[in-house]
Amino acid sequence: MDNTADVIIIGGGIIGTAAGYYLARKGLKVFLFEKDYLTAGSTGRCIGGIRQQFSTELSIKVAMESVKKFKVMANELQQDVEFHPGGYLFLAHDENKKQVYLELIKLQQEMELDVRYVDVKEIERLVPGINTQGLLGGAHCPSDGQANPFLIVDAYARHIAHSGKVFTGTEVQSIGIKNERVDSISTSTGEKYYAPVVINAAGPFCGSIARLLNIDIPIYPERHEAIITEPIERFFDMMIVDYRDDGCYFNQKYHKGSIIGCYTPKPNVPGIDLGTSFEFAKEMGRRMARLIPKLEKVKIMRQWSGSYEMTPDGNPILDQTQIRGFWIVGGMCGHGFMLGPEIGWLAAEYILNGKPPYDINEFALNRSFAGKEVMK
Repeated sequence: MDNTADVIIIGGGIIGTAAGYYLARKGLKVFLFEKDYLTAGSTGRCIGGIRQQFSTELSIKVAMESVKKFKVMANELQQDVEFHPGGYLFLAHDENKKQVYLELIKLQQEMELDVRYVDVKEIERLVPGINTQGLLGGAHCPSDGQANPFLIVDAYARHIAHSGKVFTGTEVQSIGIKNERVDSISTSTGEKYYAPVVINAAGPFCGSIARLLNIDIPIYPERHEAIITEPIERFFDMMIVDYRDDGCYFNQKYHKGSIIGCYTPKPNVPGIDLGTSFEFAKEMGRRMARLIPKLEKVKIMRQWSGSYEMTPDGNPILDQTQIRGFWIVGGMCGHGFMLGPEIGWLAAEYILNGKPPYDINEFALNRSFAGKEVMK
């Protein structure tokens, strides 16, 4: 039947399209449903950073495997994705942060990540004109980088469509169950589609999709804002991360030269809210100029907001629910784009083989959520 697939995916961002791509590569017929347009959720509102510096072995491994996939993506997908390994630099402005980085670098280096602690003199070389007042050093990984989320999602979706279908502007309104397992979905267009596997990859809407089956999952959206500036001459290469309470993070887009960045609001702004504030634009400009004074006169060209999809411990959920065939792949906590390729591959392998290719118990739906991702 033309309305029958092997797998149905709900959500047209990096997670849904990556999972669909790897399932399609295995020969499965995939139907992907996006209620708006591809990248309309969190993916199209992220700033495109890709890093491997995390605080747990699993997150580091997933991130390192994702970077391997980003490196070959242009050839594999036959699409330039603007991947550039410009690095990430986490700044330490106090002794406690310095010690945290030094401890984490030990773990990261044990896992063969090319990361090291750099002193202020090296940071001045990496970022000409940086304000070194109060700066003690930083953690630098040169193989971290950036890429274009729109180009990647588009390429994944085109590959899904070779043997399956990608539906945009089509909202999933109900999920059918037969013999205690998912068997179908019904859409806003009045159509019904069938598959024995349904993946909830709806990003900040994961919770509402799960509630269609009366399942509560600990994924909660919160608003984050971002800005991009006019293009300027390139003078630094990496994402700069300032973890002070009034810090921020930003990089310079490869080729284009615009500065793109954001910061985590305190207090957090819960819920799906795409509003923007003058306070953010003013404060983001101040924070960037404090770190690099030459940015003081650079014009902000655009401002927007989007949702992080948070879990209590800052780690994703990748697991089957109590209803057979219904999977949750979400709760990426602001790391969806950078972890997306490997998360999509892991989901495909888990679904096809009945077990993941390596231990991902820290991503289980029913875990304790007692731990915390330090480099969130």
